[in-house]
Amino acid sequence: MKFDELGLRPDLLKAITKLGFETPMPIQEKAIPILLEGKRDFVGLAQTGTGKTAAFGLPLIQMVDPVQSHTQGVVLCPTRELCLQITDDLTKFSRHVQGLQIAAVYGGASIMNQIRQLKSGAQIIVATPGRLLDLIERRAAKLEQVSTIVLDEADEMLNMGFKEELDKILSRMPEKRVTWLFSATMDRGVARIAQNYQHDPVEVSLGGRNESAANIDHLCFMVHEKDRYQALKRILDFLPQIYGLVFCRTRAETQQVAEKLMQDGYQAESLHGELSQSQRDAVMRKFRNKNITILVATDVAARGLDVDDITHVIHFKLPDEIATYTHRSGRTARAGKSGVSIALINLHERRRISDLERRNNIKISLEKIPDGHAICENQLIALLNKVIDSPVNEEDIKEHLPAAYEALCHLDKKEIIKRFISVEFNHFLEYYRHAGDINVKPKFKEPGQGNQTQRPDNKKRRDKFEAYNTARFSINVGRQNQINAGAIVRLVCTHSGIPANQIGEINLGRDESTFEVSKDAAEAVKTSMNNVELDGRPIKVRSAGNSPRPPQGGRQGGPRGGRKGGPQGRRRY
Repeated sequence: MKFDELGLRPDLLKAITKLGFETPMPIQEKAIPILLEGKRDFVGLAQTGTGKTAAFGLPLIQMVDPVQSHTQGVVLCPTRELCLQITDDLTKFSRHVQGLQIAAVYGGASIMNQIRQLKSGAQIIVATPGRLLDLIERRAAKLEQVSTIVLDEADEMLNMGFKEELDKILSRMPEKRVTWLFSATMDRGVARIAQNYQHDPVEVSLGGRNESAANIDHLCFMVHEKDRYQALKRILDFLPQIYGLVFCRTRAETQQVAEKLMQDGYQAESLHGELSQSQRDAVMRKFRNKNITILVATDVAARGLDVDDITHVIHFKLPDEIATYTHRSGRTARAGKSGVSIALINLHERRRISDLERRNNIKISLEKIPDGHAICENQLIALLNKVIDSPVNEEDIKEHLPAAYEALCHLDKKEIIKRFISVEFNHFLEYYRHAGDINVKPKFKEPGQGNQTQRPDNKKRRDKFEAYNTARFSINVGRQNQINAGAIVRLVCTHSGIPANQIGEINLGRDESTFEVSKDAAEAVKTSMNNVELDGRPIKVRSAGNSPRPPQGGRQGGPRGGRKGGPQGRRRY
């Protein structure tokens, strides 16, 4: 179906054609013909980024009479950012409609300027609830002749505590009006609005009533609570091209996580309720311009956030409400794109993942936090892609090339490549050289067993261990002995004669540690590590068998050495 088959006027079709719209998105295709009739209340359930603004905006503009200067349509939305975005979209849609005025009213801006704008005439008002109610009480906003009210992201407005304002605003409007309600979820509060302020509404739902968008991949990673921040860093390092949101539950946690990321060299900043409007605007400007690529935010601060290119949403901690998870995840995969939603959980939160899957009709895959080898490989590929894709301006650099040729002429091609990679890449290699496994192995349960742990049989455990192609040993020293991973590597290499590249994962415990070696080197370790000492301490090394690997964390700090940014490339979970 094409837009010209939906019943829109030629002046609107001309505008959306210039904007590059070709075919309507599903919510637009289903909603626009119904809304153009202008007779029925309407409920549209669809995720953010699915084209809802055009779905209600185009019919609203077509129904307004620009000859009449009084307010005929109102759009309510939860945040200043969304208010401005909707106003901008409606202005673009109506660029060929003579005489139509659209006013944006929201908190954090001069109310006197908004009063003057309303007095000069505005057929459509786009507003946040608190500011609109203030203008109503000042008699600046007059809604007695409003024929259409749009509630965009109604569930968000209720979650932000605007219930009382919504009730007062809707009570000031004529009974003979149409109410269009758009929401990502149909929770009880939204259902109550529909019941109290709508009459026999037409409902259009894309997917289930509370489902997440189909083009979002949902993943989760299980770690110990103490390793949550380390897990976040590994995910960010594994995704050099990430442009994402990290959601925290409190303002304090948001600020703390953002500050730690910045100290570790990531392009990150925080967004929370304690920021002034000017600070919030500055952060959002940097995020939209991609001067920062990680925005750490609270749920309230991120509501109404309208950025189309977000690749990943990371739930540093899961929200209390199921609907909030849906809203968080909906910040990615907008405008028909795909995205990834990643949840960090501890062992006790596994049941909440099951609830999210059931209530949202989604599958959340339990994955392993990538190890140091995989992270370094992704970073290397990202660096190489950046070099390959970098434009070369011959005119600007030609006068500097002779000096560069002379400085490098004694090195062959392979040596130059090795040194080039080392300059940009050594910090990652060093940081992740002996990074431990921080994944927590989930418990196995059989149906009807309650909390009883049911381990897989020995053959399954043995097969799983065989897949690693390594042998594992325990050693009777750990952190309390002032031992680090490098000391264990030196000890094993010195006494067994095996090279360092045959030693794999090292997990430091309090007074006992484990290390892995390739199976080819296992016999050498067994026969050579008896009766050895480390700093005068007798060392005991024994096979760790097939016991689960201890989920200890790796080194503290950051792989980026305080550097801003880091190599960029395109890899994705």
